[in-house]
Amino acid sequence: MANDRVAALKGNARLQETSKTGAPTSFKPGALCGVLYEVSDLILAPLPGKTAPRLIQDLLSYDPRKLHFSGRNILTDPAPLYQNDEKPPVVVVKGSCRHKYMTKRDQSHLPYPDSKPDKSTLYKVASFCQECRCHMLLMVNFRSGSGEQPCPNSQYPLHHFVHVPQSSSGRRKSADLPKGERWTDQQRFECSSPCCPAAITIRINPPRITPEWETLLTDRVMVKERADVVMKMAPERFEGIAHPLPITVLTNLRSYINNALRNPEAKKISPLNKKFVTSFGDYGQPCQELLEYLGFTYDRGESSWTPPKPKANPTFPLQEPLNILLDDVEKELMVLISQRPCDEQRGVNFQFIPCPSLKDIEQSLGSLDYAKTHASRTIDLTAEEHPYYASLGATSEFSDPLLIFSYERQTCCDRDNAPYYLECLQDLAKGRKSEMLETKAVLMESEGQISRKDIQNAYRYFGLDPTARELDDETIVGNFRSRVGDAPRQETEMRRALGIIGLDRKSAKIQSEAANSVTNYDQALTWLGADQKTPDEFIVSMYTLKVTENQNEREIARNAVSLIAEKRNSEALRSWLATGELGEVEMDVGHAYNRLGIEDRTLDDDMILTTYEIRVSEAPSQLQDLRMALKAIAKSKDSRRIADFLNTGLFSSEHSLSGWPVGLENIGNTCYLNSLLQFYFTVKPLRNLVLDFDKYKMPLDAESLNKKQVGSRRVTPKEVMRAQKFASELQKLFNSMIAAPTSAVTPEQELARLTLISSNNEENIRRMSLLTSKRPSLGDINGMPVLGPLGPPPSVQEKCNGAANYAVGEHDMDIDTDPQEGAVNGTTNMDGSDNGDTSSEATLVEPPTNEENDFMIIDSDVKEQQQQIMEDKENLPPQNVDVPRPSTPDIYHVPLGESSPSKANEQQRLTSTAKQANDTMSDTVMINGAPPTPPSEGPPNRPPPIPPRPKVEEPISTVQDEVELGAQQDVTEVVGNVLFQLQCAITPVSIDKNGEQIDQIKNLFFGKTKSYIVKNEKVRMKEEFFSDIKVDVANGPRDIYSALDGYFDQQIVDVEGAQAPQYGTISQLPPILQIQVHRVQFDAEKKVSYKSNHHLELKEIIFLDRYMDNDDAELMERRQASWKWKSRLRKLETRKAVLGNTKMHLNLPDVLDQTKDYLTSLQTIEDDEMIEVNPTILTSVGDMAAEIRQELNNIETEIKDLTANINSQFADLRNLPYRLQSVFIHRGSVSFGHYWIYIYDFAKDIWRKYNDSYVTEIKDRGEIFEQEAYNPATPYFLVYVKDEAKDELVDPVRRNVPDVSEGAPNEMTMMGRGGESTTAFASGGNVSIPWGGVFQGTTQSPAPWDARGSYNPDGW
Repeated sequence: MANDRVAALKGNARLQETSKTGAPTSFKPGALCGVLYEVSDLILAPLPGKTAPRLIQDLLSYDPRKLHFSGRNILTDPAPLYQNDEKPPVVVVKGSCRHKYMTKRDQSHLPYPDSKPDKSTLYKVASFCQECRCHMLLMVNFRSGSGEQPCPNSQYPLHHFVHVPQSSSGRRKSADLPKGERWTDQQRFECSSPCCPAAITIRINPPRITPEWETLLTDRVMVKERADVVMKMAPERFEGIAHPLPITVLTNLRSYINNALRNPEAKKISPLNKKFVTSFGDYGQPCQELLEYLGFTYDRGESSWTPPKPKANPTFPLQEPLNILLDDVEKELMVLISQRPCDEQRGVNFQFIPCPSLKDIEQSLGSLDYAKTHASRTIDLTAEEHPYYASLGATSEFSDPLLIFSYERQTCCDRDNAPYYLECLQDLAKGRKSEMLETKAVLMESEGQISRKDIQNAYRYFGLDPTARELDDETIVGNFRSRVGDAPRQETEMRRALGIIGLDRKSAKIQSEAANSVTNYDQALTWLGADQKTPDEFIVSMYTLKVTENQNEREIARNAVSLIAEKRNSEALRSWLATGELGEVEMDVGHAYNRLGIEDRTLDDDMILTTYEIRVSEAPSQLQDLRMALKAIAKSKDSRRIADFLNTGLFSSEHSLSGWPVGLENIGNTCYLNSLLQFYFTVKPLRNLVLDFDKYKMPLDAESLNKKQVGSRRVTPKEVMRAQKFASELQKLFNSMIAAPTSAVTPEQELARLTLISSNNEENIRRMSLLTSKRPSLGDINGMPVLGPLGPPPSVQEKCNGAANYAVGEHDMDIDTDPQEGAVNGTTNMDGSDNGDTSSEATLVEPPTNEENDFMIIDSDVKEQQQQIMEDKENLPPQNVDVPRPSTPDIYHVPLGESSPSKANEQQRLTSTAKQANDTMSDTVMINGAPPTPPSEGPPNRPPPIPPRPKVEEPISTVQDEVELGAQQDVTEVVGNVLFQLQCAITPVSIDKNGEQIDQIKNLFFGKTKSYIVKNEKVRMKEEFFSDIKVDVANGPRDIYSALDGYFDQQIVDVEGAQAPQYGTISQLPPILQIQVHRVQFDAEKKVSYKSNHHLELKEIIFLDRYMDNDDAELMERRQASWKWKSRLRKLETRKAVLGNTKMHLNLPDVLDQTKDYLTSLQTIEDDEMIEVNPTILTSVGDMAAEIRQELNNIETEIKDLTANINSQFADLRNLPYRLQSVFIHRGSVSFGHYWIYIYDFAKDIWRKYNDSYVTEIKDRGEIFEQEAYNPATPYFLVYVKDEAKDELVDPVRRNVPDVSEGAPNEMTMMGRGGESTTAFASGGNVSIPWGGVFQGTTQSPAPWDARGSYNPDGW
């Protein structure tokens, strides 16, 4: 019957899975959930199983001699159902042996490494326990089953074994067994996978050497007595021979057996053999039974013993019983010898190094390498493993996906206990703090699965006892109806509890009663919690809330929305029901006129359009809302002119634009932003993800948001929504860059703000607005600005100085935003003249930070220099009043946020210790560096002065302020912010074992490095993700390989107070490799930051083989040799610097030569004051100069040789080529300068320079790869792409410019307000319109355009 159940299980599971999928699919958590409750009813009883690792763990604890008092068999029986509030059950019986199985190679048939079983495979693992000496035989047979795909395979990552009782199962008595064996325990299991033919047999036998025989061989008294009898019979013969010890007896017996196995024709043992008779007694009679069992035969005529005669040259694995017996006994004797006391083992030449069986067993069962989790993440309620693991047939080492697999197999095999298994999964998810397990549990609940806790709580909710005999369906339904009448507001909760009871009882009547229904418009509104005035978009929101609370109510909720859509005749809701996207919700015409501020509805179309343009210019962030208002008015007036205006687009007749990248206008302090945006546009997978963002968009339901984890931290819903806004803004820009008919477009201020400022810094900026003397703008309503609260009034001293000094808390930003006082951070505007490449240029290369306080350090002197060389396009509008600024401290600090991506990525930073005052107000920081005003000593002797009123100023755009501030952030921080936001915005592809999401961005830009630390001959390894590699050029010019070596080479680090070597490798390469060039250094003496302009020699192709993590001993030897050479090279360079650099800018030998010449010249002075110099000194100085010069020559020669060795050490490793694709360039100093980017077009084999709105071809590549002598432009960020995938990874040109046959180049034709043809001349992405205002193609007419110049949303 058991065999029938297993066959039915496997057959029905195969039928269900193939009918659903058509073919096996790759294993994913949840891949088997489709068959959990669809197994045939032919399964007569629960048949849970266990995975291979669980079976192995139980096998190691299974001792047939020690059975549980309840009769439960730990190997074959299911784990008992565990109540979470109970004490965990005792699994292993006290006194049981925790086996240490060792492999008997001659009796085993083991799988070859990396081999895969087929229908002809049979594995045998013969073992003995090093503790109790019992013998275990594991046979894995793939020959008898009907499946064709043995586990593990793409769908089943592990075997899942079900016990199959047989007539021979269990422990059998000695009557059925050969001589010497009292019992044997045999069990059979079959894999529950429908495609796997594996069946295993486990046979356990007791030791061959019985306890009586063990005593005979090891009891010291008995051994001595046997020897005494022999020695007393012939004292002269045994004179001088010591009494044997038990270890001597064991060793002698093993020698006889070993000789018999190696030489079956061994000689007879004479009765005069001293070794034999002292060990086994006179003529061996005391040990006769044992010897005969082992195959020894006694010849009474000769009074001699003949050793066993096993089969010579046997086949392996051994088949002959005597060969197997002797092999078993030899292993047992070695165990007994190893267990003897140390005083016996002293002087005995014996080595016992058995081979553990665990790996052989794991390999035979296909579980040698499976995904494991860290021990720190497993639940630890007791010292023992939590019982829920055993219930799922899993172990605590399982990764989350494997736990899900175990849950699915267990539920599939044991349908009756599915609620209990769901409870196991839920509690393990909490204990392991696993988002994946929690998600799986929630998913199962959403599909109607219930846990045991749900069932218990449901009965308890109605006050019912599920075990009561009188409890029937009628009683339960009556109880529900009565309670609903008493508490109608709790109906939803009651129905859910009733539905759970219905599922538990498999009662269609109860489930039907629990199902709710909505049949009309009023019921639909009431059920959703809406009313007749609720807008359509809020109807959808209420639907989402309902479904999030209870996935089982999805169909009822959709029916409610459908009823509302039909009653309202709402095309928007119909669109949402059909596509999942809410159609455009029309604005009420009265609200539309109010939105535009139009009171007179008789205004003609021209005046309406003029008013619309004014509102857009006043509040550009409200563009979409204003367009909806204008569209509603156009529809109500049936105005063709307004409709044409809404559909107007721009196009260019310059066909060459379609094959050339578009430039980006600089919107102020954002030249490096433009470089980043251009780079991201060329990355095809990222560009496609952004363009099809809706396909990858992260759902905003509470379940998904609560589990969102990017990097090593949780992501808040606010961050996800902000990130999706960023992705949408980026999508708008990319669409514009593709379809714009102009040579350049203008990025939106909002995109710049979201790109440049992380969510953490954004909060700091918001708080900063409360510290200013003006009222910050909070946006506008109907075009009218809404101002924030007034800050504190400035003091008298502040008024005199013309600046506001405000105390800023530890996490606030020290920023002056008064437009009359200059730009952000104190920048002032000059005449706007173009200074070439050095103009731009309040942006910063990555400033060094103090590691303790995480501050950016900005030198005030450099800031003042910055103010004098900036050009118009990088600054705020010129100031109207020349107000003297207060003095500023040498250094001021701006704190970085805890969630700053650059903070998580930084490798090495120079540190600076901030000065701290000793007074009680040392924690207060003033913006201008002045000390805070001390508290009053006593009551004032005069009335306080009347505080001056703040000046009435025009409100400054909050977005513009934030963009200007964000432009001064760390460039690498911005890169990290972009990648972080894109990851936040999209749905993960998978979740790793630490709960971190894996997505397209992660797979594109992130690799993995391993860091090794060697201490006390032990190696510590840490693996972590990286998005860029940081290289340093602070100490001089170098090539790209030398720079990368500095990141991975061995260095000495401090570990727990001791010095230890550390080095790094790459364990996983990203398709796109980003390299940050660290150029900013800090001069501790001058207390200023400076930029290193040392040349970094780039290579168009680099090979990364030398940095990869592998077990190649030769590669490690090469690395060690290279590290040794570099260590020697550093010492030589240090010595060369000592000898070659002096304050006189001469090397030391030249200084000594000049010293000698000077001393010699003193001897030629012909006067009374001639100074005599000892000739020995002159000789010594000359000799010293010659010796040092020779040493320098030797150093130069050795440096040259070492450099050649280092450069050629890995030259032959060329299997992992990466091609240079982008080079970010900066020209200027640490606090100002200009950025642009070079991007390579692999298809056309050309380099282009993207300098804001200008994109030009580079004719001379020396511009990129060589360095100028004065004020050089230096690379600060590099991008290499995998050579074999470069065509799939990057594509710099994607344009879809409309084909227009009329119009001149760089001219846009559009319909004027009176219907006349109007020509607008383009300047970048902005178009001047003759009737006033500025038309931005990226804002007012989003791409694409059709051939008529009208917007066509389906034009893609």
